[in-house]
Amino acid sequence: MATVYCINNGGHDYSDALRFGKIKFLSEGPVSKFAISKMYRDFAMKLRESAPTDYILLSGLTTMACVACSCFAFLHGRLNILIFKDNRYVERKLMLGELLKVTGPEDELPKV
Repeated sequence: MATVYCINNGGHDYSDALRFGKIKFLSEGPVSKFAISKMYRDFAMKLRESAPTDYILLSGLTTMACVACSCFAFLHGRLNILIFKDNRYVERKLMLGELLKVTGPEDELPKV
């Protein structure tokens, strides 16, 4: 079964996310939005255990979400996120790399 990495345990009801896997928290309680080096160290240690089929549950500060998603994407080349919508979590997946792949200096990024 997959693991759902909840960015911050802010005391909300995350029980609907159990449909996607067991929940592990990357942080708990108040965190400084400016302490991104500490976030990176803490999140990297926990996300090392993650698998490409796991999820990031968006919660907490924007800087925390940026760091957690960056770590996951770096490790797996993809991003699986859970977003709260209409009283339940919905999954969104991104396969990274193909649109941003540059093989040489003469290559251009694709026009979007």
